Amino acid sequence: MTPAAAPARVGQGTAVEQSRAVAEVQAAVLVARQFPRNEAACVARMQTACAQKELAQRAFFRFPRGSSNVSGETIQLAKELARCWGNIQFGVAELRRDEEYGESEMQAWAWDMETNERSSTTFIVPHARWANGQAQKLADFRDVYENNANNGARRLREMIFTVLPVWYIEQAKTACTKTLATGGGDVPRPQRIAEAIGAYEGIGVTADQIETKLGRESAKWTDIDLGQLQVIFQSIQRGEVTKDEEFPKPRVTADEITGAKAATS
Repeated sequence: MTPAAAPARVGQGTAVEQSRAVAEVQAAVLVARQFPRNEAACVARMQTACAQKELAQRAFFRFPRGSSNVSGETIQLAKELARCWGNIQFGVAELRRDEEYGESEMQAWAWDMETNERSSTTFIVPHARWANGQAQKLADFRDVYENNANNGARRLREMIFTVLPVWYIEQAKTACTKTLATGGGDVPRPQRIAEAIGAYEGIGVTADQIETKLGRESAKWTDIDLGQLQVIFQSIQRGEVTKDEEFPKPRVTADEITGAKAATS
């Protein structure tokens, strides 16, 4: 397939937009150089943000892949860390959409304007979604848009984390985990355990199922257990994993069936 030729002339509106974009970049770089970040202040902002329960609950994802679970940090956490670090621009764009081949060419990037460190990646997103063990083609334009946005967000997260210091990211992860474990305040652990059980019962998961998963009675749950339950609960709410995948119902044994029949006869 022969690629489309570049236009012979550029319209006035396009030329103005291109000039404006160049001027914005130059101004942003100049401001970043004139007002360099104060790392101590950046870390303080990050610690304050990660101490908020609302952010900590959205900081991690979890979804099944094969016989195991994949977990990590969300794009919401990446964007917040970039905001706290300062002088960083990032974005994702659809460069080209090919309806004939059913795919989009996209680019995600992040740029530290102060150090001039830039990370970018170009990737192809098929207009299809994997479901029921096979790829299902997407025909609706909104489905294609959402599929592109989801794939772009994952790449964007990687680009942002590439330009941020590793120690800074690790401190943020630790802070968010602590917030999840402690409930973001001085709430006693028994109360947080009761709230966790109540939240799960609201989506049809019993306390017995949770205890089976954690391997201990609710009275013995630790702060780490409560943090893990928060991540799983939010992942279920976002549709990344189902409750049956995380909390499978116990299988009924032959002895239990026989015993039930004997009791009714």
